[in-house]
Amino acid sequence: MKPLLPVDEAIKRLLEAAAPVTDSETLPLADCDGRVLATDLAARLTQPPFDASAMDGYALRSADAPEIGSVLTVIGQAAAGHAFTGTVGKGEAVRIFTGAPVPEGTDTILIQEDAEALEDGSNIRTGFAVAAGRHIRPRGQDFTEDETALDAGRELGFTDLTLAAAMNHAALSVYRRPRIAILATGDELLPPGSAPQPAQIIASNTFGIAALARQAGAEVIDLGIIADDDSLIRAAIGKAVAAGVDVLVTLGGASVGDHDLVQAALKAEGMQLDFWRIAMRPGKPLMVGAIGSMQVLGLPGNPVASLVCGLLFLEPLIRRIARRAPLERGTTARTATPLKANDHRQDYLRARFSTDENGVLVAEAHAKQDSSMMKILAHSDGLIVRPPHAPEAAPGAICPVIRLKF
Repeated sequence: MKPLLPVDEAIKRLLEAAAPVTDSETLPLADCDGRVLATDLAARLTQPPFDASAMDGYALRSADAPEIGSVLTVIGQAAAGHAFTGTVGKGEAVRIFTGAPVPEGTDTILIQEDAEALEDGSNIRTGFAVAAGRHIRPRGQDFTEDETALDAGRELGFTDLTLAAAMNHAALSVYRRPRIAILATGDELLPPGSAPQPAQIIASNTFGIAALARQAGAEVIDLGIIADDDSLIRAAIGKAVAAGVDVLVTLGGASVGDHDLVQAALKAEGMQLDFWRIAMRPGKPLMVGAIGSMQVLGLPGNPVASLVCGLLFLEPLIRRIARRAPLERGTTARTATPLKANDHRQDYLRARFSTDENGVLVAEAHAKQDSSMMKILAHSDGLIVRPPHAPEAAPGAICPVIRLKF
């Protein structure tokens, strides 16, 4: 039997075989959060479209207020959306508000705190030495028409969507989401809400894997729970192929025991097996292959192993296909408890995180690490990574960790 494949090598091979999506769709701007821009985005207008006041105050000619105490006559008002249409002459000023167009003939803004309104109501006295260009946002200061302000391949966040809207785009061309199908197998499995009989359990993996896939940017198709029947499993695989999904994720049955039918069914449907059996704990029976352009990722049936493998393999796979940057989950921490020497499999220990008085991250491994215990994973902040053959580590030792939460 071939030796177990190292985790890093398995991830590398999986991602190298992944082809990023090339087809795009046009969506309303409100639906583009987290999507990846498929084309360069150029501004459809100039922003600001005119010289605009950056403050509330008075627009005037700097030459008319050479010193503090200069008196000017207020001849009108300009507000956002309501321009002053006249021309400002010598010794005149216009009451102006933030965002309003700067009136013709003026070259500076005296902010209202530095202006004294005189008793006659039509004049002001300056309380500050003005300078040309002060508190004026020049036309095109932000961007100009036809300027490319967002490049293709950019993952769109809240600032990008605000910029796109300001550039007068109501819809954007974005790459489509990867399509993921999830297939759970096992005679013992029942959906949540059922009344299990002896020897039956509730299927839980699908919900966590589906959530992880959606968070990574995928659309998810749930193929349901399929009994341990070769023809039924092959039919479900056929549905995934017919749906044109990018990745088929199977849950359980990927080993080669008498009741593990998934790998054989996949091969019968044309899967080219790349590798399976990884040097990791939990998650050794993970399987990777492809049916045509559809990648196949076989995750263990054990819920904890399934989610750990999903985090390590499925999340980066989806993000690569979706053209999204990988999440940087890895960091280091000091272990709060002693860690035993490790064997030849890379170990992932569920742990709680905290910070010490110096702000250093501290990881405390749970006392129990049985991979059947989902509650421990749900109450963990991350995973302590124990590389193959890692020596015993004393409390306070630095160790690599993976964050489950941000």
